[in-house]
Amino acid sequence: MQTYDIVIVGGGPAGLAAALAARENGVADILILEREDRLGGILNQCIHNGFGLHTFQEELTGPEYAARYIEKVEELQIPYKLQTMVLNIMPDKRVAAMNREDGLFEVQAKAVILAMGCRERPRGALNIPGFRPAGIYTAGTAQRLVNIEGFLPGRKIVILGSGDIGLIMARRLTLEGARVQAVVEILPKSGGLQRNIVQCLEDFDIPLLLRHTVVDIKGRERVSGVTVSAVDEQGKPIPGTGQEYDCDTLLLSVGLIPENELTRELGARMDPATHGPVVNEKLETTISGVFACGNVLHVHGLVDSVSEEAAEAGKNATVYIKQTEERRLTCIICPKGCSLRVRLEAGRVTLVEGNHCKRGAQYAEKEVTNPTRTVTTIIPVRGGREKMLSVKTRTDIPKAKVQACMRALKSVTAEAPVQIGNVILADVAETGVDIIATKEISEI
Repeated sequence: MQTYDIVIVGGGPAGLAAALAARENGVADILILEREDRLGGILNQCIHNGFGLHTFQEELTGPEYAARYIEKVEELQIPYKLQTMVLNIMPDKRVAAMNREDGLFEVQAKAVILAMGCRERPRGALNIPGFRPAGIYTAGTAQRLVNIEGFLPGRKIVILGSGDIGLIMARRLTLEGARVQAVVEILPKSGGLQRNIVQCLEDFDIPLLLRHTVVDIKGRERVSGVTVSAVDEQGKPIPGTGQEYDCDTLLLSVGLIPENELTRELGARMDPATHGPVVNEKLETTISGVFACGNVLHVHGLVDSVSEEAAEAGKNATVYIKQTEERRLTCIICPKGCSLRVRLEAGRVTLVEGNHCKRGAQYAEKEVTNPTRTVTTIIPVRGGREKMLSVKTRTDIPKAKVQACMRALKSVTAEAPVQIGNVILADVAETGVDIIATKEISEI
């Protein structure tokens, strides 16, 4: 298995910026894994201008902005694998992936940077009545069809949602000869930038219907029309306000969600507000050595902000992998009590010295990464031939939970008769470990 200092999942604007920052801060072994057939991510289909005003102090299109970073990655010879699907990320920072050239493979990282970006909310999340005919697309899918594939998805179009992608596609489709009937927004204000409202809607006399939503979709084989209704302050359709629009295509521009299936499977704690992972001030998730940045962390309004945040993640990951710590321990596996010297690099044990057996090395690694203890104590027993019952944790519990375990047992009393192995208290201190009896006491 090949080892890298940093493995970056995602080769879009966040992944590229993180890789460059890590390399510029002295990290040699970096690997970018990207599922598409080119670097740049979503920027490749964003052919409109408005990118780079903060980062490069000039206005660029999406492909131009991506090209600036890709050129630097190529210049610094940072390796990457395209058309590579990451399947799993383990807490010990092993990354499983697959592609046509390598098949199924694993790489070991000292640090991982999550930069998978985001995806669009699907129609299913909207609960719009009607059949499921052809002609319903997310705005991003339509953008890819037009700008990458050269395919016009429809001629008469209604757009639901006035975020920036929806507004930009209203202009793009109009320029390609389609007629955008209306942009429909359930909120009292557009979610897009004012500049996009002006140049994408007002410039082309495309109506923006605020406090409206699509309540029905017509057609079986292909969309033939939609019904648009006004809504009240709670977002519920107002009876009698429905208006029919003749169209062959409905675009959905109803928000973005961070792409975090891998993050959840990894076991990182998630933030219900952002739908991204919880991170500290270093952009490190609750999994040591795993960092997150860009739209996988939370949806950003500007790609320049994504690049800036990702550069910080790259710097912080660099600091993490360069950290070296040495600890002195006394082995408690046997009465001999060997004096151990343990070296940690990037949160991993790289050296154990002073042990006289293999169990000493195993103890050292566990003690510095996940120290645990068995708790033994006594509790009162009622109705028994003895007053006190000896108990223990069925298995080890985290060392940090020992005092909480003892506090939980202060209010516990057993009832005779008791057999060895009886569960006295389940899931003590939320450890998932039971307290069991270690003595048999019969009743009086």
